[in-house]
Amino acid sequence: MPNGATHSTSGQLPTNLRLLVVLEEVARLGVAVRPVQLIEALGLPKPTVHRLLQTAEAEGFLQRDLDGASYGPGPRLRALAVNTVSSEHLRTARLAILKGVAEEIGETCNLATPDREGMTYLDRVETKWPLRIQLPVGTQVPFHCTASGKMYLSSLRTPTLVGVLNASPLERKTEKTITSPELLREELRETRKRGYSTDNEEFMTGMAALAVPILDQQSRLMATLSVHAPVQRQTLDRILGFLEPLQIAAGKLSQLYGNETGE
Repeated sequence: MPNGATHSTSGQLPTNLRLLVVLEEVARLGVAVRPVQLIEALGLPKPTVHRLLQTAEAEGFLQRDLDGASYGPGPRLRALAVNTVSSEHLRTARLAILKGVAEEIGETCNLATPDREGMTYLDRVETKWPLRIQLPVGTQVPFHCTASGKMYLSSLRTPTLVGVLNASPLERKTEKTITSPELLREELRETRKRGYSTDNEEFMTGMAALAVPILDQQSRLMATLSVHAPVQRQTLDRILGFLEPLQIAAGKLSQLYGNETGE
């Protein structure tokens, strides 16, 4: 069995648990999965795996990837993950960490999770300054021109990243938006090395932002923690001074969701 798998062998696995175990394995691997991988990992018969995948796809828990042969999380499984992360006791602890870093920094801090079309704000704590930028919880922002989105893109494998960037033209949001896939890949390589991402008025004129990753137990990006502010008050250079408290808070959030190393 692969590392992290906790289910029993197929001979002992009750029929009513098999679909759950398939979903668990797809979520654990974190990439689009082919049926043969599930057959090998779970020890289930080939017809059973194909039947389970068809059921999960029909009900929206899984969806076909671009190649038509592999499967990734569907809308219902992604919604389940977000709702689990948002459970009351976890959200209370999460907001306490978020409020702590927002008060230390003195600017709006956001928690965002990746979806198929962009980053979605899961939680935020607003600055007390009267001049603020309104991006409420539930807002979805693009990958290519936001700090949180670029942090996520930097975590993707090269073939996946190339596919995302070449899927459609990169929309110009401001004069500073990077619309060249080649130039954006260069920035993402730098982002991967340094461990943080920036938005220098690329998404919204007059706004700068900084984001850091929140990692899961396998050190994969689960969400991002970011700060943004009007450039009239905080230039990008000044926002970079908030990097350390953001990284400390991101480590606490990683620990909250089971990453004991907090790396």
